[in-house]
Amino acid sequence: MAAIVLRVRLISGDTMDVTYEQADTESESELVGHVVATLAEESGVLRCTHGDRLLVLYARGVAAVEVAPRGAVL
Repeated sequence: MAAIVLRVRLISGDTMDVTYEQADTESESELVGHVVATLAEESGVLRCTHGDRLLVLYARGVAAVEVAPRGAVL
């Protein structure tokens, strides 16, 4: 299972740090590719976590996504 931390900038200008995990992915680079491909779709949806809370991230509300090697601080 691979997990990455994303810093997401919403179209409102706000930013948030979320964790995205996927069970059938081994490497972080594959996971980043999946995130980009999903958010590129008009109806793309990612299930993420923010701390202990489940967060559903809709592509239409995302302006930018930043992935850092160490990840963002939650």
